[in-house]
Amino acid sequence: MNMPLPTLATFAAYLAVMLALGIVAYRSTTNLSDYVLGGRSLGPGVAALSAGASDMSGWLLLGLPGAVYVSGLSELWIGVGLVVGAFLNWVFVAGRLRRFTALAHDSLTIPDFLEHRFGDRTRLLRIISAVVILVFFTLYISAGLVGGGLLFQSSFGMEYQTAVWVGAIVIISYTFLGGFLAVSWTDFAQGILMFLTLLVVPMFVVVLVGGWGSVQTEVISVDPSHTAILKGMTFMGMISLLAWGLGYFGQPHILARFMALRSERDVPRATLIGMSWMVLALVGAVATGYLGIAYFADAPLADGETVLIELIRALFNPWVAGVLMAAILAAIMSTIDSQLIVSASAITNDFYRGMVRSNAGATELVWISRAAVIAVSVIALMLAMDPDAGVLDLVAYAWGGFGAAFGPVIILSLYWSRMNRNGALAGMVVGALTVIIWKELSGGVFDVYELLPGFIFATVAIVVVSQLTGRPSVEVEQQFAQSRRLTAE
Repeated sequence: MNMPLPTLATFAAYLAVMLALGIVAYRSTTNLSDYVLGGRSLGPGVAALSAGASDMSGWLLLGLPGAVYVSGLSELWIGVGLVVGAFLNWVFVAGRLRRFTALAHDSLTIPDFLEHRFGDRTRLLRIISAVVILVFFTLYISAGLVGGGLLFQSSFGMEYQTAVWVGAIVIISYTFLGGFLAVSWTDFAQGILMFLTLLVVPMFVVVLVGGWGSVQTEVISVDPSHTAILKGMTFMGMISLLAWGLGYFGQPHILARFMALRSERDVPRATLIGMSWMVLALVGAVATGYLGIAYFADAPLADGETVLIELIRALFNPWVAGVLMAAILAAIMSTIDSQLIVSASAITNDFYRGMVRSNAGATELVWISRAAVIAVSVIALMLAMDPDAGVLDLVAYAWGGFGAAFGPVIILSLYWSRMNRNGALAGMVVGALTVIIWKELSGGVFDVYELLPGFIFATVAIVVVSQLTGRPSVEVEQQFAQSRRLTAE
């Protein structure tokens, strides 16, 4: 390992703080609601920043700066789509989902909510949605571990296996101990660290290069087209990038933050905090990549995704570099832990309590959840041990798959009283299948991002099937009407 001792020391201190938060959260976790949803006690700041940190992951600190470094400002359009999608999700989904999940038998998970929302006595909605969540998130977790391992192997000289195990042990430990509260508190801290890193690094680069005018001169000397925000952009390409924002409506780990808010009245404040964090962080990420073009104009990087790492190494002493490097690990950890707790929730609440032991006690369910964390982690670790196993490719469908399978179902379940169980099932299946099939097609109209057709076809399937298969039961319609009355109040 060639990591300088000061950098290693600050890095270790960061990991210790994450573990300490898990221990503190352990004392506040007494039942299943505490473990999988934090007892619906999140304040607006924690909910907003933990949602943002778990959403952005390593893409914000590695992928986006790397894309801008390689291709220029034309890569910022995906950020625009994400900002619009996240904002609409907070405005149109967060409050209603918080209220409706509490009303629908205090639903703790998305599968739980869908079953109670549509009065599904067959439990098909619960089973299918829980299986989708479990499979996709296990692959997601494994991919995160692979990405983290490869990152620290190439950047710090760590052995790949060592890097994977160190990251996994820390994440598993605080998630095992404190559940959703530990995940949310650590994601809050990680979100702040990511945010500060994306503000500090660009400011230092601008000063060292000699001001914004010098930056522009250096970028133009490398490639004048890097300054053009519409370079190589087609109408379909623009639509594809903007369509990424649709994925927010169906991401279980983000929706869980809405469900965990202590009150629907906190939504406006959480929206302001979350969107401010997101916009400034995205601006910082784009600026990092763009400024990297200027800073490394005379010695271009072989791998654009390392631009933030190389800037940190070049600009800061080892002690400060250790803190800033921890932000990169934070980006990866903040997504893995959220996906891990949602996967454990699916096993405990949707399979064990929902299908095996409906009368299980509070302590039993908490420990089953902890066992589920270990079980999912072991499977993900086994998949992650081989960095060449192609796990990263397997999750290429995940954002689009979740967005198309769950997004239309969630939105219409909150806004359309006529929607029924069959429509929800049709929407999930059609959305997921469209993403998978569309991904394999190419050329012409098929070059659009698969989430967009998946979202459209799933919405059509929900409406058509619901209309063809009869009205929901009286109880289901009354529950929906009650949720609307609560909105008016």
